[in-house]
This record gives sequence, structure tokens and C-alpha cells, in this order.
Amino acid sequence: MEKIFVFTCLALFLCVSVYGKKAEPDKKPEWAKKDIRDFSDADMERLLDQWEEDEEPLPPDELPEHLRPSPKMDLSGIDMSDPEQLLKISKKGKTLMMFVHTAEGTPRHETEEITKLWQTGLWNSHIQAERYLIGDDRAIFLFKDGAQAWDAKNFIVEQEKCAQVLIENKAYPGRAFIEGGEEFGPQVRESDRKKRKIEL
Repeated sequence: MEKIFVFTCLALFLCVSVYGKKAEPDKKPEWAKKDIRDFSDADMERLLDQWEEDEEPLPPDELPEHLRPSPKMDLSGIDMSDPEQLLKISKKGKTLMMFVHTAEGTPRHETEEITKLWQTGLWNSHIQAERYLIGDDRAIFLFKDGAQAWDAKNFIVEQEKCAQVLIENKAYPGRAFIEGGEEFGPQVRESDRKKRKIEL
């Protein structure tokens, strides 16, 4: 019994060594002959490609967003006269950013508290959004599913301290804009323009 086991192991070792994909030293490409410490980024990329050559392809949900296949859009039940509905369907499953301006003169700490409350309200509505402050009175909400951005916009523009929401270069006035009569340009406030002039 022991001899059979030894013979089987020896046969398996010989098969692996004979059929393995080892390149002969004189047939290796130039980049493979280098010391690994001297590899450039391109050499490392080639090595990674070679490493992943025999791997199974990743399922679509594990691929990076730019390599995922686009989901099928069902346009049969859509009102074609509503451009927002078309945008919402076209952004399904794609990352989207929404820019939010709070009321003029809101200090940074208050903006952080307000946007944190808005984010919690969105989460309670099962809308997943990440929040990033980009100024004293501005924040970005990042949606992994872009179709949720328009539902979030409807919630945020109704909030008391919201002055403006910007999605896909389209501005939506908030409650602070309507009630307070703040003056916005198409996308940039006067205070932002003054800050830029001072910086220049």
C-alpha cells in the first residue's frame, strides 16, 4: 500500500513538472529577465495580466463600474415628455453626485449638522448616500445608484435650510432660496464669485 502511494505521488509530480507552463530562460521576454526591484509600472502591469490570464472572469456585480454592462432600460412605461424621468432611468446603477447649497451665511459646523440630518433622513427612506463637505455652505451627496438622486432631491429641496440642489448641471431652488429670496446665478452664487475674485 505504501509503495502505491509513493508511486502515485511521484507520477503526479512528474506530470506537473512536464505539463507546467514554465518558460525557458532564453525565451523569456526582456522585461521578465529584470530583477523585480527594477520593474517599471508597465512591467508590473504585464506581470499582473499574466497572473490573471488563467483566472475565471469576475461576475458583473464585482467588476469596476466602468466595466459593468449597462442595465437594460424599459422605456415602455415612461412618459417621454418628462426629461427628469428619462435621466433617472439612465442613471440606474451608476454613481452620481448631487451638490447641495445651504442658506447663505450658514457656518461650516452648522452645515455639517444640517447635512448629517438630511443624510439620516435619506437613510431612513432607504436611500444610500455618502456626504462630503466641500465648503462652509456646500456639500456633495454621492449616490451609488444614481436613480435615487432625484428622490433625494425632492426630500432635500423641502428642507428649511436648503438653498439649492444641483444634479447633472441642473439647478433646483430649495426652500431657503424661495422663502429668503436669495440670488443665485445659474449655478454659482455671488458670494462664490467674490471668493474667486479675491483668490485671483
